Amino acid sequence: MVVVEEGRKRKAVIVGGSIGGIATAHALTTLADWDVIVIEKTTSPTTTSPSTGAGLGIDPISHSIISSWLSQPHLLHNTTLPLTTDQNQVTDSEKVNRILTRDESYNFRASHWAHLHALLYNSLPPNIFLWGHFLLSFNVSDDKGSVIIKAKVLKSGQVIEILADLLVAADGSLSSIRHQYLPDFKLRYSGYCAWRGVLDFSEIENSDTITGIRKAYPDLGKCLYFELSSGTHSVLYELPNKKLNWIWYVNQPEPEIKGTSVTKKVSSDMIQNMHQEAEKVWIPELAKVIKETKDPFLNFIYDSDPLENIFWDNVVLVGDAAHPTTPHCLRSTNMSILDAAVLGKCLEKSGSGKLDSALEEYQSIRLPVTSKQVLHARRLGRIKQGLLLPDRELFDPKSAKPEDCQDLLQRNTPFFSDVPLPLASTPSSI
Repeated sequence: MVVVEEGRKRKAVIVGGSIGGIATAHALTTLADWDVIVIEKTTSPTTTSPSTGAGLGIDPISHSIISSWLSQPHLLHNTTLPLTTDQNQVTDSEKVNRILTRDESYNFRASHWAHLHALLYNSLPPNIFLWGHFLLSFNVSDDKGSVIIKAKVLKSGQVIEILADLLVAADGSLSSIRHQYLPDFKLRYSGYCAWRGVLDFSEIENSDTITGIRKAYPDLGKCLYFELSSGTHSVLYELPNKKLNWIWYVNQPEPEIKGTSVTKKVSSDMIQNMHQEAEKVWIPELAKVIKETKDPFLNFIYDSDPLENIFWDNVVLVGDAAHPTTPHCLRSTNMSILDAAVLGKCLEKSGSGKLDSALEEYQSIRLPVTSKQVLHARRLGRIKQGLLLPDRELFDPKSAKPEDCQDLLQRNTPFFSDVPLPLASTPSSI
């Protein structure tokens, strides 16, 4: 057993400065009292651009955890909107035909990615972040007592070396750290992509577009709307600061991915074709919102079969690096927050004891949860996209019977409101 020198804090290097990485920095500093360094290849905080990213839903447990990390927890409430209702409905391109399911006790909060990232980032000491640094390599010492991380400063080309007790991979679904342990690992293409966009209506609040969309979707501001048609579905909900978040899932063959991103820059011709298709599929009010959104982008939807391990020696995976998932259960951000909190609690419990015992407990708590949630999200996406499943007929919302629609409810997600935590801790204690 490697014992920490008396008076010395343990140190973790976190690779990835998105929400998963920043959440882990909070958990390790506030719960485990570790020193942390966050390595991020982006050259500056993305919080400088309020248009960065898209919408996300925060569940009650994650909301409570994030609040516990903030010196002014009311700021989280002020930068989110309620999502109290989960509604699935079917459209025939001219009007909403009927409501398939409606759950008025959903109890999530809607946030913009950039707002949540800024809130978490601004509440951490800025000197722990190494912006514009690219991970080159890492090596665990023979005695498993430390890990040596090498990173390149992109601006100067200088290579730096950091000695740490723990390396945390928060580097996303295409994790290079995971690749070192699982070189044959491949993401699984879902069979569809997603057009995404955020319409800022702060300067057109009284326009026909906004008047029309509020009339067609009267519960905007508190409802998570799923609009279903044959072989496709879309998502619509309101974000703070007068924004509308929308997603449109389109079945298509797997594309050729270049680089390290599953997000694709799109041409004006692609956007124009998408607008034309939207007018054919969706009601005019939604098609108009899509058409007036600046800079829509395209995500290719991947996940993976659950991993057998999410730690090796002094290296641990969190967030999308540990469990790439499709977005249909709004789990990606919430799983990252829970990963961070549980990891922090396990490290706190271990104190100066064996690191592998803490990581083993983290894995034993999180893997059963995230594995079931990833597979459920995969199944839900295939149902809503009208894709084949071995145990049920293809779902067509236009002809579906009420009993066929119950699978659409978000609260069917495993561990929807009862997530295992270390030693039966309550969210507030995490």
